[in-house]
Order: sequence, then C-alpha cells, then structure tokens
Amino acid sequence: MINRLANPARFMRVSGAVLPWVGAVTAILLAAGLYLSLVIAPADYQQGESVRIMFIHVPSAWMALSTYLFIAVASAVALVWRHPLAGVAARAAAPLGAAFTLVCLSTGSLWGRPMWGTWWVWDARLTSVLVLFFLYLGYIALVNAFDDAGRGERAGSVLALVGVVNLPIIKFSVDWWNTLHQGASVLRVGGPTMDRAFLIPLLVMAVAFSLLFATLHLAAMRNEILRRRVRSLQMLLASQTAA
Repeated sequence: MINRLANPARFMRVSGAVLPWVGAVTAILLAAGLYLSLVIAPADYQQGESVRIMFIHVPSAWMALSTYLFIAVASAVALVWRHPLAGVAARAAAPLGAAFTLVCLSTGSLWGRPMWGTWWVWDARLTSVLVLFFLYLGYIALVNAFDDAGRGERAGSVLALVGVVNLPIIKFSVDWWNTLHQGASVLRVGGPTMDRAFLIPLLVMAVAFSLLFATLHLAAMRNEILRRRVRSLQMLLASQTAA
C-alpha cells in the first residue's frame, strides 16, 4: 500500500476520495467530544470547572509528541528509502505539530494558574515541551531555507531525527525529576487511574484530535503536491521562454 501511494498522482486520487469522509467523521467526533467534555462530564471535586481544560490539553500533548515521532519516521524513510512522498508528509505535518504543541503549552499555562498559582515554571516537563516547540519551528525554518525542496527536506530530516531524543525526556521527565506536573494517569502500566466520567470524554477527544490531524495532514499534503506541480510548470515555462 505504501509503495502504491508513492505515486503522487495515485495519492491525489485516493486522498481526494477519502478526505471528505475523514473530515465528516472528524467533525462528528469533535462535536461529540466537546459535548461530553463541557456538558456531560462533572466538575472535579478539587479542581472544579478548570478540569475541563484537560480535555483539550491532554490530547494536544499526545498529538504534539506523536506528530513529531511521525515526522521522524517519515524523515528516516525519506533519507533511507527515498520515498517520493515521505518528505512531503514530514513537511506537511510540521506546522500541525507546532500548532498542537502551542495549544498544549497555552492550555497548560491556563490550567497551571489556578492549580499551581503561576502561569509557568521551569520544571522538566514544561521545559522539554517548550524545547519540542522550538524543534518544530527549527524544522519548519530549515526545510524552507532552501530553494531546492529536496535539499531542505534532507536537512530537516537530520534535525528531526536528532530531536527524537527529546521525546523520551518529555515522557519520563515526571519520573526522572521532581516536577509540579502530575504523572501519567491514562497511559500507564497499571491501567488508567482516572474515573470513567472523565476518561471516556478524554479518549473521545483524543480520537477526534487524531482524526483532525489526519484530515488537515491529507489536505496539507495535497496542497504541497499541487504547489510543486505549479512550480515545475512555472520553471518549465520560464525555460521555454528563455530559449
């Protein structure tokens, strides 16, 4: 399947057929998740209504990490196997990952103010997520710093692979150092410790955010392929005019 979709024309046909359906399911799940999170889920006995920030903050954090891992895998595929669309996939995912990371940092700050009494602390979890945000910005700047898209993607791939070392630091920072940030309560060895009244809306929002990424990523990949086609036609027309 991966080799079949390596052809940009075939990818455009398949993604064009799939995209409306994925977008529709995304909209339905987002609406359901927001209803469960903001209306059905109760207020927490300690955190009160501010606990509802969790339903945006936690899925954003999960997507921030998983998107960077996706970029790293796509970058490795582009470097090793020269897959025609791997570089396009990595480039298209980077702004989405940066957006998820920014939402994670922003909602975390809003959540931290009533819980911790401060908007920001330089502890291991928050600092490593901020480093992740700068890695995204660095990748985006690097891949766009070259006129040749291939050279930019190769340079960005190296940065993406080096930056993977930050992912386990983010994941295990609450275990390795003393931080204000709480430990894992969903993805943990002993199973979730969260009550079902909060767990179900959170998981629905997590799936909705994953599908939101898929929808926006497919659209971004299609736009990038079309942009490259237009650029190729412009260069061809320019060379014919010069001749």
